[in-house]
Amino acid sequence: MSTSSLPALAQGVNDLRASEIRELLKLINRPEIISFAGGIPDPAMFPLETISKAYAEIMGDPARAADAFQYSISEGYLPLREWIAGYLQGHGIKAEADRILITSGAQQALDFLGRAFINAGDGLVVTDPSYLGAIQVFGTYQPNFIAVPMDAEGAKLKELEAAFAQKPKFFYLTPDFCNPAGITTSLARRQAILDLAYKYNVAILEDSPYEELRYDGERIPSFAALEAKRADNRQLTIYVGSLSKVLTPALRIGWIAADAALINKLVLLKQASDLHCSTVNQIIANELARSSHAIQVAKLRPTYKARRDAMLAALKRSFPKEVTWNVPDGGMFIWLEFPEGIDATALLERAIKDTNVAFVPGSAFYATEPKRNTARLSFSLGQPERIEEGIERLAALVQNTLRANSAAAE
Repeated sequence: MSTSSLPALAQGVNDLRASEIRELLKLINRPEIISFAGGIPDPAMFPLETISKAYAEIMGDPARAADAFQYSISEGYLPLREWIAGYLQGHGIKAEADRILITSGAQQALDFLGRAFINAGDGLVVTDPSYLGAIQVFGTYQPNFIAVPMDAEGAKLKELEAAFAQKPKFFYLTPDFCNPAGITTSLARRQAILDLAYKYNVAILEDSPYEELRYDGERIPSFAALEAKRADNRQLTIYVGSLSKVLTPALRIGWIAADAALINKLVLLKQASDLHCSTVNQIIANELARSSHAIQVAKLRPTYKARRDAMLAALKRSFPKEVTWNVPDGGMFIWLEFPEGIDATALLERAIKDTNVAFVPGSAFYATEPKRNTARLSFSLGQPERIEEGIERLAALVQNTLRANSAAAE
């Protein structure tokens, strides 16, 4: 192997490892594979006709086209920021266009916030498990990850208070149908977490890409909305949103809604990073958001609900009692926990080879100590009958693995 003559990489970059999810996404194009791996929207649900019409209208008007393909301001296209502000206000969040920064998807938002807050060694609280993309991007800034376990209502309060007492920079979580565990933080837990954040002066980084994908129960107010009702004027919540799960990921439209002083600093980071998001994509996103956002939500919910229900029914029908899973109220994910003797990474290798089924080992989602007997299943792709077939194949493999483990122990 050749040795690079270039200078040594920064430690945070040198420590980066390939995402198991990104590697598994390569399997989706193999028609024989039933993939529960990628937590991605179904392309069949994209509003392609509306997108095509919006592009045609821009290209048919030379003046609009010239603006659409020109440089723009770093804060983001003002009509789009105004729509986002109105959308957030409709859900109880104090938001104005000048307190919103458009980013290249929510992932860039997380990167900017990591860059803005984290010095090497700073404490950073995450749930256990947590979103892999957040762990990866924050990890490049070399924080001290403090992982807090969850129960059915969200982060456990005793452990969270102990973490907050260490004076971390912020607490990162996805409160609605989180990736990967599918857990929704309850209203009572949100209020208690917010109280702790105020007690210890810890910022809450609220990542909400799945908020609209609710299939059961009532919408729970976001941390930002709960904070808006408080009597004082402090703003500890930083809200990150995205249009990727409802409209289409390729436009790469995410945003940060936060205190104006923070947004002003983040705008400078945006200028230093990529100047601004694609002007034409922002214009198209604004057209889509205004004409199709509610329509898309109404279309996606019953479709994904049917797929979730098909997966849950197949798990209940086919899987051995030794395996447990959650019942998410929305989102795209179901979280499995196998008996201690099953390593999900080894199981995945056999699943692909023997059953043509793919999933994501849960160990990828832990910032500190991974639990190797866990797995994430996504139900967003595939018709219910295909989902059921994949679960039945995987169940047979798990049954055989349990039998083999039992025989080996005798």
